[in-house]
Amino acid sequence: MDDYRAIADELAADIAAGRLHPGDRLLPLRRFARNRRIAASTAARVYQELSRRGLTVGEVGRGTFVRDAAPADEPALAEPGGARVDLEMNFPVLPHHPALLAKSLEHLARPDALAAALHPVGAAGTAAARRAAAAHLARAGWAPDPGRLLFAGNGRQAVAAAIAALVPAGERLGVEALTYPVVKGIAARLGVTLVPLAMDEHGPVPGALRAAAPLRAVYLQPALHNPLGITMPDHRRAELVALLRELDIHAIEDAIYGFLRPDLPPLAALAPERTVLVDSLSKRLAPGLSLGFLAVPAGATQDIGTALRSGTWAAARFALDAGTRWMADGTAAAVEEEKRADAAARQRLVAERLAGFRVRADPHAYHCWWELPEPWRADTFVAAAARRGIAVTPAGAFTVGSGHAPGAVRLALASPPADALAGALDVLAGLARGAPEDSAPE
Repeated sequence: MDDYRAIADELAADIAAGRLHPGDRLLPLRRFARNRRIAASTAARVYQELSRRGLTVGEVGRGTFVRDAAPADEPALAEPGGARVDLEMNFPVLPHHPALLAKSLEHLARPDALAAALHPVGAAGTAAARRAAAAHLARAGWAPDPGRLLFAGNGRQAVAAAIAALVPAGERLGVEALTYPVVKGIAARLGVTLVPLAMDEHGPVPGALRAAAPLRAVYLQPALHNPLGITMPDHRRAELVALLRELDIHAIEDAIYGFLRPDLPPLAALAPERTVLVDSLSKRLAPGLSLGFLAVPAGATQDIGTALRSGTWAAARFALDAGTRWMADGTAAAVEEEKRADAAARQRLVAERLAGFRVRADPHAYHCWWELPEPWRADTFVAAAARRGIAVTPAGAFTVGSGHAPGAVRLALASPPADALAGALDVLAGLARGAPEDSAPE
């Protein structure tokens, strides 16, 4: 049997020597197998090995291409990038918000308040924190039960605790076929197998959830999905809730961006006994002000609390007391209201600057999904944008499983000033209207 690694080494040498150039399309799999006189399964392993080494990238309906740029040393979306205009990370902090937040923290400088904040606290936080969080997370007629609220250090840790509690190592977690990249890393560390669920314009397809069974749980983003920016309509939510009950599984509802749509009740309002809702202050206030929330079903409180403690994911007392103050005195609500207006204004910039392109987004979201025009591919476009000082995220960062990523990018709109965002969108639009070879380095 042919050693697929040896064949991959040959192609890797061709790429290193420049005999295969960035952007070159490799032969279709079956044709490659015929030319090499190897089995199709061996050819598939060759292509998988090249992709694993970061030398190629595959895109739906287009094929496999030599990668335009070397893969990043760190996972996508792991840390802030150094690009001049960052459309990769969402850090929504308006200029006057630090002063507003600082004023609200003056009470923590008192010795008695600080003494309390320096003590440890359990996953259930304090009674004051539970009351403040329950009132603050409430929307569209729904509010969590304060007695079933738990606190994590941030939203990522809240997601990790929910997965750890609901999905044992070696078991299966359903996720949307395009999903928040951090979930992929969490699942890998916990030994959980991710099962991608096919999606349409309304979110995950109910038939895909049924076909994926057996699952221990499913991770969903019903409002302002990251990266697609879509929001599930009522009929799709109802269909999914019925399936959760029929299949006897829980949903982990990521509501991190839900504050941008206070008019929509969460999935937890429809199936409180089946839904673990996860939220945090990082997008609501600022990334450096981390506090995660979990609104859990009655039967899951102990298991998720244990996961928070064993994973050392519970909130620190100082962050808990600060967050409680911001929620209780109205500071958090004021900041969030301004962010809703800011996100809508940035979406209007996208609609103006990228008119005529296939851009998808909820008009209230802080991000959008751009299906690139032919003949652009995601990695080629990302590399070309980077040469112009603009960081964007390719679809492959969000893709679950071994399937090809679509020819699309996500634009995070929150970080740069509005004028810098407008300028960057103009540059990207001009880039997309041209040909990839026009943007290639000299």
